[in-house]
Amino acid sequence: MEALKQYKQAIEKSNIVSKTDIDGIITFVNEEFCKISGYSKEELIGKNHNIVRHPDVPQENFKLLWATVLAKKTFKTTAKNRAKDGSTFYVNTTISPILDVRGNILEFIAIRYDVTANILLTEELKKKEEELKLLNATLEHRVKEQTKQLTNLNHNLKEQIRLEVEKNREKDKMMFQQARLASMGEMIGNIAHQWRQPLSELGIILFTVKKLFLKNDALQMEKQYKYAKSVIERMSKTIEDFRNFFKPTKSKDDFLMSDVIDEVLSILEGSFSRESVHIDVQVSKTLKIFGYKNELSQAILNIVNNAKDAFKDKNIDNRTVNIAVSKKGNFVHINISDNAGGIKDEVIDKIFEPYFTTKHASSGTGLGLYIVKMIIENSMKGEVIVANKKDGANFEIKIPIK
Repeated sequence: MEALKQYKQAIEKSNIVSKTDIDGIITFVNEEFCKISGYSKEELIGKNHNIVRHPDVPQENFKLLWATVLAKKTFKTTAKNRAKDGSTFYVNTTISPILDVRGNILEFIAIRYDVTANILLTEELKKKEEELKLLNATLEHRVKEQTKQLTNLNHNLKEQIRLEVEKNREKDKMMFQQARLASMGEMIGNIAHQWRQPLSELGIILFTVKKLFLKNDALQMEKQYKYAKSVIERMSKTIEDFRNFFKPTKSKDDFLMSDVIDEVLSILEGSFSRESVHIDVQVSKTLKIFGYKNELSQAILNIVNNAKDAFKDKNIDNRTVNIAVSKKGNFVHINISDNAGGIKDEVIDKIFEPYFTTKHASSGTGLGLYIVKMIIENSMKGEVIVANKKDGANFEIKIPIK
């Protein structure tokens, strides 16, 4: 199975990506990997991934890595690597096994982003910790709380994935889980993109506070403190959106349709900004529905992501997605349309079939729209239809309010 490959093009532009076979031999690297390591693709392909291993890293770390991924679990760490010229670089790394339909490991994919500057800044800040202790006590407490939440979130996500795989061995449920893992891969890339700026801001604030302390400028220090709080709250909001989206939904509840749309847009913000896609939304702030909120969010996310891929495949310039939600009788109608040129007539009747895709094999698995159909019809007891309009495709979802 290659569920994560459907997001390859979006992830590669903002992250460092590599793939290895089950023995750890490199089979693919993107340009960002070559840039940070100093090696060419020719020097990397066919070599063992330990070509960038730093000698300072204990052997036990790699034993833990292999034990985790061979157990079909996701491994996360901040890795210290060595480039071709001998320099050191740090990357936040997520390694995931890619499984076939029988659950066998096909290969491993690693998604990273460069945190070298942040690591070096952290080391510098540690040296000044005693000087700033009284000034940043509150900020330090908030950062510790955020770190604790992130640690708990990572633990909960790993445990959730493990339990879901154990409980859901039927073919349809396994495919649904893979689709959510693919969304997680894109979300990790978005978080990496959205956190870079606030992390840099916090570093600047701390150095500014030190200077103000030396000047005994209490008023400006208070302003900097309040600004730091707003930066941390913004970072916390990013994690909260991520946690809510992947939180398992065990029972049906009443929820606002506007909350569903806001959640999807929050998750897509980074990738849609990079792809210059404009989203126009029309939804009442009071319209409620009864069902599984997270599953409906997943269905809408898959449809909108398909539109983003269609824009790129067809080189559309003015890229627009329209989402209109309305109430008609006892049903909610969700119309999602784009101007990506539509779907060919000869395949439009097949797009909800499992494993059917119009994308290249390297970027599509044919599961996204099948998952949409399964969620809408089985979980939400509704229906979904697709039709071409003047300049693109329109997906209409019809769901009973109760």
